[in-house]
Amino acid sequence: MALSVLLNWRLHLLVVVLSLISEWIGILKIPLGPGTLLLLPLFYAFILGVLLNPHLFSGTRRLVPESVSRAATPLILISIMPFIARFGSTIGPAIEQLIDAGPALVLQELGNLGTMLIALPVAVLLLKMGREAIGATYSIAREPNIAIISDKYGLKGPEGIGVMGVYVVGTMFGTLWFALMAGYLASLELFDPRALAMACGVGSGSMVAACSGALAGAVPAMADDLLAFAGASNLLTYATGLYVSLFIALPVAEWLYRRLAGRAHAAGGVDAAASETPSVPPVTEERPEQHLAKTAVVLAMACVVAWIANTINGASLIAALPGMLILYAMTLIGLAITRVAPFYLPSVAWVSLVSIVMTLPFFPGNDWIVDQLASVNFLAIVTPVLAYAGLALSRREFTMFRQTGWKLIIVSLLVFTGTYVGSAVVAQLLL
Repeated sequence: MALSVLLNWRLHLLVVVLSLISEWIGILKIPLGPGTLLLLPLFYAFILGVLLNPHLFSGTRRLVPESVSRAATPLILISIMPFIARFGSTIGPAIEQLIDAGPALVLQELGNLGTMLIALPVAVLLLKMGREAIGATYSIAREPNIAIISDKYGLKGPEGIGVMGVYVVGTMFGTLWFALMAGYLASLELFDPRALAMACGVGSGSMVAACSGALAGAVPAMADDLLAFAGASNLLTYATGLYVSLFIALPVAEWLYRRLAGRAHAAGGVDAAASETPSVPPVTEERPEQHLAKTAVVLAMACVVAWIANTINGASLIAALPGMLILYAMTLIGLAITRVAPFYLPSVAWVSLVSIVMTLPFFPGNDWIVDQLASVNFLAIVTPVLAYAGLALSRREFTMFRQTGWKLIIVSLLVFTGTYVGSAVVAQLLL
């Protein structure tokens, strides 16, 4: 995409306005049974972005042309990078605590098997789904998980239809669902907040951002520790999640499906017909590390947007300037390493690793770096990301969502719930 499109002034100005409005509203706490539902600024930013999306309401096209929506798509990944850097900066100072909790962090990844243990029986036995249930329930259906299904079954088969259905639901509602779950479970006080933070590390940048942000809002006294645990967990998910999905989760889903499908057939059950979800793969986008010069310019604009959004619940522009410049530098270094590294690791993982190293106790000037970063509110700089995400939803994604059907929506929410609660239970036991 051309640099002039990515620097679309109307897009960035609109995101600034939506972010400031959302930050001004602040965190709303809604009593719900024994717990409390937390509505964060990122929630409002996403909803406002969706409502202004030209692919949803044609009447908004005068204010937000389709070109603005298209320009927002690559901004999601680029604008989340400074948050990932801010995220990683909480890990370095807490490294000793993380080492002490090491076994819990490593083994809680197995809790992600909760995706299928809850959702697969419901999909097969109650909703009478066929093999699309395998693709829909073996993971949270992010890009690496789609790649696994595509390679093994192809995206035109029922397994591909299932994984793409959950992908669409996750794109539209996954971030908000994780934020609502995390805040609500924290308010119940059934889990150690650190266990809930570890469970946030699901491998999706926006989901972990929303999840950990909600926890920090629910337990502000532990905010930095919770971010550190969530960030460390997310790094381990990048390192191990693909292999856990490929060698453990998918074979278990296959085995469990065969057992459950046999019972369903005996009861007159499984409908093997293809789901209504069209098997359209996600659009392949240029990775930000592929064109560092262009990315550096666009990243600077994204940082300016986040810097302004930070003024409501963070610090003044002058006070936050050094911190934002540090995050900008951390991000570019991480992207440069991604480009030249002899082995592949996602750019968000490299950016996080750079920020961790620069905030470790032995790193020169780490005290000053940590002090400057304290002026940057991690929740505030993730709010623009969700505004970009709401504006970026395409006509294809809205169409896919309308055609997904109520079955895959239910299964998707069960997948997200099973992933989070399963990981939290394992982490709680190990802690």
